[in-house]
Amino acid sequence: MFTSGGSEANNLAIKGTFFALRHKGEHIVTTTVEHPAILAPCRFLEQLGAAVTYLPVDSTGRLDPEDVRRAITPRTILISVMHANNEIDTVQPIEEIGAIARERGVRFHTDAAQSVGKIATKVDSLGVDLLTIAGHKLYAPKGVGALYVRGGVRLEPLIHGAGHEHGRRAGTESALLAVGLGAACALASDLGPMARVRALRDRFWDALQESFGDHVALNGHPQHRLPNTLSVSFVGMIGAEVLAGLDGVAASTGSACHAGRVELSPVLAAMGVAEESGMGAVRFSLGRQTTDAEIDAVIARLAAAPASSA
Repeated sequence: MFTSGGSEANNLAIKGTFFALRHKGEHIVTTTVEHPAILAPCRFLEQLGAAVTYLPVDSTGRLDPEDVRRAITPRTILISVMHANNEIDTVQPIEEIGAIARERGVRFHTDAAQSVGKIATKVDSLGVDLLTIAGHKLYAPKGVGALYVRGGVRLEPLIHGAGHEHGRRAGTESALLAVGLGAACALASDLGPMARVRALRDRFWDALQESFGDHVALNGHPQHRLPNTLSVSFVGMIGAEVLAGLDGVAASTGSACHAGRVELSPVLAAMGVAEESGMGAVRFSLGRQTTDAEIDAVIARLAAAPASSA
């Protein structure tokens, strides 16, 4: 079903399940490193009687599926674990969690906003009942997304009215946005180009290690990660100051600076990343059109920048 984007799809999956199944239970299982579009709805539902278990992750940001198994109770109505993290790019063991969810008869949702178009996201292989897509993450227009809903899964709508989207979302759909999302998904289904992107990303990481040595650290899992992104920490530096010298480069920092004090992002904090390292976190994003020359230019700019001390 079409939505306005990933945030609405996530809200519908979480809230729609809670209101549809609260007669069966009120317990939701998720993780400490989810996108705010998962964590905020969970916290909202806690005000309405939901019991939410926020599972920890290891130092690479990866969840242990057995923690999910242990968290399930007779009152559990939903498990929501993101496919790939939006900050550190770690890919979660969704297939294993899906098998546990099916074994225990619990509905399973994954936020695949970051992973669609980068790695395989077949719903049957993943074992999910609900899957979130954000259009602009895969070159579709902004303002459109989708929620995959497995047949037989009932959701309470967020928007009530007429019977659009099989009664799940009232309001006239935008044909233009829907076509744009469909065309983008058709192109994104070919994952072949991602091998070149992965090779570029790896070359970028090798160059950073050569330039900065022990003063650069990888954030996230070294193997179980998206092929197009790289989250690193410039040890002893501040991420915002690194970005200040990279105008025009697609990069971001998760740490926030308030009144001269740098605060670790919740994701890095949940991973136990040391402050000296985490405050220099920067996430670089590569695309299908990224070139070798662009990578070389960023490497040169980083190598020429003066070290900034925290």
